[in-house]
Amino acid sequence: MEGRLIHWRQTMKTTKAPRTARALAATTALLGLMAVLAACSEGPQPLSTPTPQAARVYPMHTDIVATTFWVGEVFDANADDGSQVVSTYDDQWLAHYGGCDGVERDGKCETEARTADKDYFPQSMKPLENPFYLDLPYDDVNNKEAFAERGTKVPWADDPGYVGLSKDPNVSLMKNRWVRLSRGSSVCYGQIEDAGPAEYDDAAYVFGSDDARPRNRKFNGAGMDVSPALNGCLGFKELNGQDDRVSWQFVDDNAVPAGPWKRIVTTRPSD
Repeated sequence: MEGRLIHWRQTMKTTKAPRTARALAATTALLGLMAVLAACSEGPQPLSTPTPQAARVYPMHTDIVATTFWVGEVFDANADDGSQVVSTYDDQWLAHYGGCDGVERDGKCETEARTADKDYFPQSMKPLENPFYLDLPYDDVNNKEAFAERGTKVPWADDPGYVGLSKDPNVSLMKNRWVRLSRGSSVCYGQIEDAGPAEYDDAAYVFGSDDARPRNRKFNGAGMDVSPALNGCLGFKELNGQDDRVSWQFVDDNAVPAGPWKRIVTTRPSD
């Protein structure tokens, strides 16, 4: 009896080992299949996480005299650039904007104070385009020098949406571009809708990285005009003076934060 029991135990040892190996192999295969199915259920996995493209940072221009202008203003009817009924980019600026960006008095369009409680919008009219507008002395459509060089001077000339347009005389690379302006602790944003003051191809100042001074010597050497909305937003001391100063830089569309300047965004191309 004892001998038979020993024989039975030895038989079990010789037959159990192969079965255990087969079970282990089956379990391993099953786990592998489950891992594959789990990966498939999660969708394709990227090989690596792409690094987002860094936002372009434009040079800062500091302590620049900024005067005020407004749609509908006529400050010198005898000068080629003495009226804001039109802009260098829009022959129907007054109509497209919706009328005088201020108040009508005795047949004249005059500026007015703008307040934060009204988002610095005009008090007596409803603008159809962004009231946060400005100009810079670079007319890339009508000025021959500026037009000829804009493909190499304008930083965004090769960006998507502008590629191949630098030679098109019907398209402005400047109109509707955003600018960040600051005065003390006040920071506001506006869109380029005209060119000036007084100069129209001052690339060294407009696009320079060395904080160059404007070439213009008129209006206390002003390097830009700003709208009444920007005048109020920046807290200018005068409604229509020549002593307020700002710092400014270009910004791309996706870098413009929420604010009253986003209530209406001008998209009309140059005429």
